[in-house]
Amino acid sequence: MGVRQETGTATAHRVVILGAGYAGMAAAVQLAARVKGREGVRVTVVDAQERFTERMRLHMTATGQRTAELSIPELLEGTGARFVRGWVTAVDTAAKTVRIDDDRVLRYDTLVYGLGGVADTSAVPGAEDHAYTLSSAQDAELLADRLARLGSGTVVVAGSGLTGIESAAEIAERHPQLSVVLLGRQEPGAAMNPRARAYLRAALDRLGVRVCAGVEVVKVLPDAVQLAGGESIAADAVLWTSGTRVSPLTAAAGLAVDEHGRILTDAALRSVSHPEVYAIGDAAAIRQGYGVMHGTCQGGMPTGVHAALSIDRVLRGKQPKPFRFGYYHTPVSLGRRDAVVQFTRPDDSPRRICLTGRMAVRYKETVTASPWPTYGRMKKMPASGAIWPRGGRFTRNQEAQ
Repeated sequence: MGVRQETGTATAHRVVILGAGYAGMAAAVQLAARVKGREGVRVTVVDAQERFTERMRLHMTATGQRTAELSIPELLEGTGARFVRGWVTAVDTAAKTVRIDDDRVLRYDTLVYGLGGVADTSAVPGAEDHAYTLSSAQDAELLADRLARLGSGTVVVAGSGLTGIESAAEIAERHPQLSVVLLGRQEPGAAMNPRARAYLRAALDRLGVRVCAGVEVVKVLPDAVQLAGGESIAADAVLWTSGTRVSPLTAAAGLAVDEHGRILTDAALRSVSHPEVYAIGDAAAIRQGYGVMHGTCQGGMPTGVHAALSIDRVLRGKQPKPFRFGYYHTPVSLGRRDAVVQFTRPDDSPRRICLTGRMAVRYKETVTASPWPTYGRMKKMPASGAIWPRGGRFTRNQEAQ
C-alpha cells in the first residue's frame, strides 16, 4: 500500500502543529482564532490521541480516579482548524513534510513542533522493562490496575521532583495498605523556601511516605531497585519519575538541538537552523535571561500562544516579537485534601510567600482546571485580541497591529 499524500489548494499557507498537549493546543486554538475567515491559511493539528491528556492529573489517573473526558476534535470544532489522528514517525525539513503512521504524508509551509517529553527510562538498566511511568493516560492506567491488585506490598517512586512527590502522596492516600518509598538525589521540595519545604515533608510523613534522599537508583529489577551504594529496596511496583527525554525525531530531521535533543530556538521561538519551524513546550530549548526554561504547563501554554502570534505576524508581513516569560508559582498536591503552593520569582527561585492546606488545595485545583476553559475563551476572542500570560495567568491582551 502506497503512502498517501494530502491534497489541497496550492496557494494555501499550510501550518501543521505536531502535538495537542498544553502547548500545542494553545498554539492551535490561538492561531485558528486569529486567522479564522482569512483566505489562504490552513491549520492542521496532529496528535496520536483524540482525548486531551491532562498531564497535571496523571497521578490521579494512576490511583484509579476518574478525570474529565476532554475531546481535542470537539474543542477544535468551529475554529477552522482540522484534526489528524496519528503518530508522527518522521519529519523531512528539506521536503517540508511530516510522515504520519508511516502511511500518510502532510506538507507544511510552517511547522509548530510541540511533541512533548516522556519519562526517561533509558538511562538506568531495567527501568524500561520493569518500571511504570506517567508519560500518558494509558501508562497511568496500567499503574492504577497494578496498584488495585496489590493487597499489600511496597511501591517505590523513583524521583523526588514534583511528579514524584505528587504521585507518592496520592498513592499513599488512596492505598493506605501499601508502603510507599520516595527515592531521589535531592530532598523533596528542595527548591522551596524552608516553610514550604517543612510543610511538604510533614505531609509526606503524615501519609506514611518513607523518604530516602541523597540516593541514586542504578538498576531496576522485577522485584526491587538497586541503589548506588549496593543497597536494594524490595518493590512490588516501581514508578519512574526521574528525568524526561524528547523524541529523537528532532535530531533525525536535521534540526539544531541541545544535548537533551530539544530544538534550539531564537527569541521568537523559531528553530535557529530552520526558521519555518517553531518549537514549543518541552520540545524546545528556550533561553531566557535566567537560563533555559524547564518544561511545565505554566511555561508551555505561553510558548504555544507566542508561536501562534508570531506566525500570524509573519503571515501579515511583520516581524515576530521576542518571547519573554517569568515563573509565578509551584503548586504541589499532597493527596486530595492537602497541598502546598510556593510562589516564585520570575527565575523560579522561591519567594517568602506560600500557601498550605485547604487554601492551597483550592488554588491548585483552580490552576489544574484552568487550561481547558482558557482554550474555550481563545476560541471566542476577536482576531485582534489574544489570551496572553501575565504573572503566570492568562488574560486578554490587545496586540499592537
